[in-house]
Amino acid sequence: MTDALVIGGGPAGLMAAEALLSAGRTVTLVEAKPSIGRKFLMAGKSGLNLTKMQAFGPFLAAYGTGLHPTLRSCLRAFGPEEVKAWTEGLGQTTFTGSTGRLFPNAMKASPLLRAWLDRLDGLGLYRHTRWRWVDWDKNALQFDTPEGTRVLTPRVTVFALGGASWARLGSDGQWADRFAAKGIKVTPFQPSNVGLVVDWSDHMPRHFGAPLKGISLYAGDQVSRGEAVISKRGLEGGGVYPLAPSLREGAALTLDLLPDLSLEAVADRLSKPKGKASLSNHLRRVLKLSAAAQAILREFVHPLPDDPSALAQVIKAVPIRHAGLRPMDEAISTAGGVSFEALDETLMLRDRPGTFCAGEMLDWDAPTGGYLLTACFATGLWAGRHAAEYDRP
Repeated sequence: MTDALVIGGGPAGLMAAEALLSAGRTVTLVEAKPSIGRKFLMAGKSGLNLTKMQAFGPFLAAYGTGLHPTLRSCLRAFGPEEVKAWTEGLGQTTFTGSTGRLFPNAMKASPLLRAWLDRLDGLGLYRHTRWRWVDWDKNALQFDTPEGTRVLTPRVTVFALGGASWARLGSDGQWADRFAAKGIKVTPFQPSNVGLVVDWSDHMPRHFGAPLKGISLYAGDQVSRGEAVISKRGLEGGGVYPLAPSLREGAALTLDLLPDLSLEAVADRLSKPKGKASLSNHLRRVLKLSAAAQAILREFVHPLPDDPSALAQVIKAVPIRHAGLRPMDEAISTAGGVSFEALDETLMLRDRPGTFCAGEMLDWDAPTGGYLLTACFATGLWAGRHAAEYDRP
């Protein structure tokens, strides 16, 4: 008999382990990969965005209108201020960027992960790597390990197996079929926070890698203000990723290349005499449109209208023809997973008492910018705290 078992060594699993250990439970954590926190470390390579420091109302609104009440409760218990305090409690000083995003001063994830594991080890965590969960055998859990098949019968279990993106780092989604086979409702995975496939014309390769800065993007009722990058495969970047929910539903995508100028202001500037200047030079002179922005404009609107008002309209709403989202394994995260219908308000499976779920394996969707990671922390902590109170030895 094992006391408390955590399956998955990402942020949600580690937070669940911390909650269990802090409550005095004896905790074993198992991870399928050779090391802990691989996706967490990858996420921090370009700067570990921990959360978004903003008022709680707008913070919750970023998760969309379909936010489940249980997830809302998790975030109320461990929101931006708690993330900041927890990080600094591990000796990692933080700073808030101009957009409100919170980062550790070290920027990378590795110092934070080392400090976190040191704390957990000091609390008595037992951890094993290269342990892959195979299936349930009644109340027991089977694992493939370097030493062969192992079977554990824990008093409580927290699953934190991740979604179905970045399989090479551990989130391969293979657990979903095993859950579904046991009658647990699992919503099919879909890519989120991912780029778009665009079949470019032969005129575009010289612009690959160029950014489209300060634009606004529209898809359905979603609006995103940020940056996109023209890549060989399509459009990528922080401005594109939040629109995945609407784009998955087939919403049209348009770009406003000059969101800080009104339609009338753009038309007025275009009405200025251009003399002998080419249209490209005129657009650069009166609107400061970059070469990349002009390339996008010409790629999707051809020929460009001569009338200043008509031209202003397409500059403010460039229709982007695309072939859908990039494949799921290229996504930063996935929507879908264990349905909240299968869970009670403590994140315990209704049909498997003592078994809890947390992190990206739950059916929720969040944009990047700290929201994704905060919810992984919050659901891990919530599941761990409730698991700690269940079936004490």
